[in-house]
Amino acid sequence: MSNFIPFTRPNFNQETIDAVAEVLRSGWVTSGPKLAEFESVLSTYFGGRPVRCFANGTATMKIALQVAGIGAGDEVITTPISWVATSNVVLSVGAKPVFVDIDPVTRNIDLHQVAAAITSKTRAIMPVYLAGLPVDMDQLYSIAKQNNLRVIEDAAQAFGSQWKGKKIGSFGDLVSFSFQANKNLTTVEGGCLVLNTEVEAKLAEKFRLQGLTRQGMDGMDVDVLGGKDNLTDVNAVIGLQQLKQLPAYQARRTFLAHQYFDAIRTELKSAGLENLKLELPVENFTDSNWHMFQVLLPLEQLNCDRGQVMTELKDLGIGTGVHYPAITGFTLYKNQGYKTSDTPIADRIGRSILTLPLFPGMADEDIGRVASGLVGILKKHCKN
Repeated sequence: MSNFIPFTRPNFNQETIDAVAEVLRSGWVTSGPKLAEFESVLSTYFGGRPVRCFANGTATMKIALQVAGIGAGDEVITTPISWVATSNVVLSVGAKPVFVDIDPVTRNIDLHQVAAAITSKTRAIMPVYLAGLPVDMDQLYSIAKQNNLRVIEDAAQAFGSQWKGKKIGSFGDLVSFSFQANKNLTTVEGGCLVLNTEVEAKLAEKFRLQGLTRQGMDGMDVDVLGGKDNLTDVNAVIGLQQLKQLPAYQARRTFLAHQYFDAIRTELKSAGLENLKLELPVENFTDSNWHMFQVLLPLEQLNCDRGQVMTELKDLGIGTGVHYPAITGFTLYKNQGYKTSDTPIADRIGRSILTLPLFPGMADEDIGRVASGLVGILKKHCKN
């Protein structure tokens, strides 16, 4: 369908394509000078903090846990509404994820419930900034300080977001970002970790490349168990170009997001559905990067499920996504004793959340088309 609107699409201009071609022609396509440049530029972006890049955001979070010394027998408090990688990496280092329910408005971990989840085994809090919306950073770090806990921020979706005028990643503890293809800044695949010291950064380097401490014919040694998680120069040069375009991309996302609020409300009023409980995201949080625009479907008021809504939107040429079902509902986690009933708000939101298209390349009129299509489908299936 030529006029199909996907839920997201990356932007690569001709300058980016030319830069990739230059790297390919150079003969140095794995980790090299462009990676070093990308890490340096990112460090400047984050106020001079050490930054190391990795092959993907999952590796970035796992290495953050390793740098923090978290392993077997430890507990990490996190949210059940996230891409499953968030908790999978906790399991992969031998630790236990402890899920705390979410705030129904922000859809992020409810920091007011964190204290009750802390035990003698708790070593870290891993908040997730869903759709780019940060948690209350003052409260988060107050809890961590009071309980002597590390904070590993899963800021995979929050590149460009801010808290009280400060960029996420420019302060705090260990901060992990993803550069996967649907992110606000992409390297196609990749991620970066913002660290506290050069000692931590050197340790992260070892973990990303087989634990090497020295290289050369006579000086090679390995003193930790690492993996193969380095980012290539091909990916890095894409990131360098994306950084140049980020302010324009961000402004466009913000504009489109606010157009959504107006368009959806107008369509609901026009359709006589003012009483429909279609929940929109937090509107006036100006520090969000608007990575995604998500609504909560009023399933109790509809004669259909989310899948039907998505299918009918697709028939109209509109792509959507689900970000995310509650992690505790997956078989892997149910088999370990986790229950969705332990986090009822996350369970409800995980069953009703729907991600609408939002990316810089959308046309202004696309917003109205999505809003009209969504509300039309809801009206058709409304019980009242």
